[in-house]
Amino acid sequence: MSNKASEHLHKLITCMSKPEKRYFKIYTSKHVIGDYSNYQRLFDAIARQSEYDEAKIMKDFKKEAFINRFSITKNRLYNTVLRSLDSFHVNSSIEAQVKKQIHYIEILYRKSLYNQAAKVLSGVKKQAIKHELITSLIEISHWEKRLMEQLNYEEESEESLDSHSRNDAELLQKIADFQKLWQAKSILFNRLYKRGKSRSEEDEEAFSAAIKIMGQNPEQLASTIENTYLYHHLQSAYYYALGKYKDCFKHLQENVRHLESNPNQFQEEPGLFLSVLSNTIFVATQLGEFQTAKQLLDKLKGIPLKLTDSMTEDMSIRIFSTANSLELALYLHSGEFERGVAAIPAIEEDLYKFENNLSAVRKAQFYFNISAICFGAGNYNEALKWINQLLNNVGVDQSLDIHCFAQMYNLIIHLELGNKSLVAYALRSTQRYLETRNRVYKFETVFLEYVNSSLHKRPSASEQERHEELFNQLKTLKQDPHESSVFEYFDFLAWAESKVKGESFATTVKARNAVA
Repeated sequence: MSNKASEHLHKLITCMSKPEKRYFKIYTSKHVIGDYSNYQRLFDAIARQSEYDEAKIMKDFKKEAFINRFSITKNRLYNTVLRSLDSFHVNSSIEAQVKKQIHYIEILYRKSLYNQAAKVLSGVKKQAIKHELITSLIEISHWEKRLMEQLNYEEESEESLDSHSRNDAELLQKIADFQKLWQAKSILFNRLYKRGKSRSEEDEEAFSAAIKIMGQNPEQLASTIENTYLYHHLQSAYYYALGKYKDCFKHLQENVRHLESNPNQFQEEPGLFLSVLSNTIFVATQLGEFQTAKQLLDKLKGIPLKLTDSMTEDMSIRIFSTANSLELALYLHSGEFERGVAAIPAIEEDLYKFENNLSAVRKAQFYFNISAICFGAGNYNEALKWINQLLNNVGVDQSLDIHCFAQMYNLIIHLELGNKSLVAYALRSTQRYLETRNRVYKFETVFLEYVNSSLHKRPSASEQERHEELFNQLKTLKQDPHESSVFEYFDFLAWAESKVKGESFATTVKARNAVA
């Protein structure tokens, strides 16, 4: 087994829950002959490592014979872990139980016990219908046909055969609906993840082309519980990409209600509920629906209490990163900078602990939000430290949108600190960055011209006039759907307004929320 595969073994073991690890010990003691003690000891040694260190494993077990064929031992241990997980989870979900029953049907059929197979099939079909297990129902239909033949169509009439045919057609249509939704979703999200939200007519046309895959009556594709979720998920993503947050929010709320109304269908996918909740909180925050966002955030933080023993390390990391990132964004947009600053030390501690497990985009969001919280609190040096973390340590290609806006925001920090020479250098760097990535949109042009004029003050315009010009231009841009996404990361308009009024950024943000 290669070193890469060794890391896979480590990742597999460390993502197991405590009950799964306990069961592994029981499983190996019953099913592994001879080497079970070695498997358990090696399993424990790997489980204790936060990062896989094969050299240490080799050293700790250097006297053991299995070290001489270590790659074979690791491969066998990996497969043994998978078999124990398969045994542990054999009844853990409705779908797993149905698949097991279908296997029973196959066994009985192979032994020519057709009547017994038919009896099992009747029961499992009811269960599959109740939980809308479409692919399992197609497999069940296959066995129904084979049993009809073996039983010489004794209990079948022309009407019942027609009914079977219609049911098959309905199942295939539901799968076709799912495929159409999935195709549209994959194209839309592929563009959204790689290029960010719509910033031009070309972007808008591309997103619209993806949504048109669903056809003229897309709501008809919501033919199952899963397809209904996909329909609202896709619509919310489409409106999000276009910056139409009110429409996006409606579909997100519909999906929250849909998931909560069908807990049996989604109970094995807590990540789905986490994703829908987090998206709804984000959009509610952008719309200024802060009370709704806080209520949903409390619901999100309560997810671990519902998962108990099924909580995995991966889910813990996702909940930590999602909840804390959204909480920081909520403090930022609501102007609660003091509460945000108070929350940073605890978040920072966990951030460093989980840093290697966070995506580039998630880390960028953390760094940006923490920096902006510090900026709102008037601590510009601390704000600069965190934005430098983003600009210097987070991959550009994986977080293009936020990296671009971080460059703009970085200029504001240097302006507030009075770092004129650094502003000039950062301005040139930002201009090169944007030009090489075709990112010079209206906002970028307006803002960079303002920064340039601040460095080379025009005789015909006073400082106050430059602030007012920037404020008026940004006010217009915020109404432009192709430019409005800029203001999600940092309220550049509020900053420009604060310069016009000669007050702090925090005072302007709080005054706006008080009016709203």
